[in-house]
Amino acid sequence: MIASVRGVVTAILHDSAVVEVGGVGMRVLCTPNTLAGLRTGAEARLATTLIVREDSLTLFGFADEDEKQLFELLLTANGVGPRIAQAVLAVHQPDVVRRALSGGDVAVLTAVPGIGKRGAEKMIVELKDKIGPVGPAGAGSAGLLNGAWQEQVRQGVLALGWTASQADQAVAAVAETIDGETPAVPVLLRQAIRLLGKAR
Repeated sequence: MIASVRGVVTAILHDSAVVEVGGVGMRVLCTPNTLAGLRTGAEARLATTLIVREDSLTLFGFADEDEKQLFELLLTANGVGPRIAQAVLAVHQPDVVRRALSGGDVAVLTAVPGIGKRGAEKMIVELKDKIGPVGPAGAGSAGLLNGAWQEQVRQGVLALGWTASQADQAVAAVAETIDGETPAVPVLLRQAIRLLGKAR
């Protein structure tokens, strides 16, 4: 089990980063929020979960242990695979997901691409008693600021399965809402996803 990786980031792709560890480049699948905090050429540490399949070994990376633990918890629900679990973390902060599971908030979960009403209800039933203590609303990190937010938000939307034209429309719509200081990339990405969710 590879619990974490630390090394220099040699490449950042739309859905993953390559981290060089001991001369070996490890491709780590990450949410757009996690990728937004990485810089090519800089050292990074990612908490990781290794998913072993008959035909593949896939490494998923997270900004911290909290995200990783929630990802692994989501995988224990029937019908939730790594891609859905990662999409949940791309759309919501861990504390938001825990509150939704604890309080039976189906709407929060169905905002995630790939989760319908029935799937959300099943997740709540299966995970409600496993999530542990839930923090108050508003807790959670504000994220990182970045000047090139448009491309990062666009890539994040594409990684979650929307088309290029939908991604461009979402970025344009989010840009119109910015008045003054630019919010963090994860905040902007969540706003884009909410807008796309309403348009479906």
